[in-house]
Amino acid sequence: MRRIKILFEDFWPGFDVKNNFIVNLLSKEYEIINDSNPDYLFFSVYGYNHLKYRNCIKIFYSGENIEPDFNLCDYAIAFQHLHAEDRYFRYPLFIESGYELLKNKSFDAKEVLNRKFCNFVYTNKKWADPYRKEFFYRLSKYKQIDSGGQYLNNIGGPVTNKIDFIKNYKFTIAFENSSLSGYTTEKIVDPMTVNSLPIYWGNPDVHLDFKKDSFVFVNDFETIDAAVEEIIRLDKDDNAFIEKLSKPWYTGEDYSSLQSKLLLFLKNIFEQDFNKAKRTTDYGFVRTYRKKQEVMGKLSKGKIMTLSLFNKEFQLLASTKIQ
Repeated sequence: MRRIKILFEDFWPGFDVKNNFIVNLLSKEYEIINDSNPDYLFFSVYGYNHLKYRNCIKIFYSGENIEPDFNLCDYAIAFQHLHAEDRYFRYPLFIESGYELLKNKSFDAKEVLNRKFCNFVYTNKKWADPYRKEFFYRLSKYKQIDSGGQYLNNIGGPVTNKIDFIKNYKFTIAFENSSLSGYTTEKIVDPMTVNSLPIYWGNPDVHLDFKKDSFVFVNDFETIDAAVEEIIRLDKDDNAFIEKLSKPWYTGEDYSSLQSKLLLFLKNIFEQDFNKAKRTTDYGFVRTYRKKQEVMGKLSKGKIMTLSLFNKEFQLLASTKIQ
């Protein structure tokens, strides 16, 4: 079994570099060595450490609403519907968030009807589209919505297990932080795994992954009031609710097929000659562009300031004093 030296940088807090979906998938074909001098660097959006690595193949991954910057990475794995030859593979966050549990859908009609009305579990209050908050308050005029997260909490404190909480509700408000094509996260899959009907807003092209008639797709309604009226109808009409909940969840490929395609994408990188696998260049104006990114990374702990760099002005937003 061939050995490959990899490293993970700038992933989210708590990310396990030895036990994650990338390592577990690659381990089927390779012996994985975590090395501070990697041949292949996987990096994400939560820092700038990746900029200091030069002599390696860089593979970008993001489950956030950030598009890959192909000036900084050789390959990318993200959520957008992009075409970039062999440099890109679409693998949205929801695939590793319980998607494999959706294949065989079953439920007891009496049990799913005999549940509380609706839940709302969120922590992010700073960066989310305000439409989510507006919808929460509008639907709350009909019935109490139990908010179990840190944001808008109304049940005495945040829940410790989201899935255990939402399984007790007929409906789950499943709004993304933003509405972008292809950007679908665990927010829609979590309620699906426990047959809580998602009230979804976000990816306008979600129909490419999930059947729109299996949940309430708020994007399709002209107004909040129109969406709320549909939810009220489903809540009051047991037969209509069961009919909707009985629809298959997804239209796309199943989990094993998507994993197989991701592995083929990665194998294409690792099986090439190292120099041929490289897709970025160190020459031309891109060198200047990268230097700007490096400066921003070094100053990422500074205040808002204006810098003159490469004869252009730009602002740098950061949180604390320059060290």
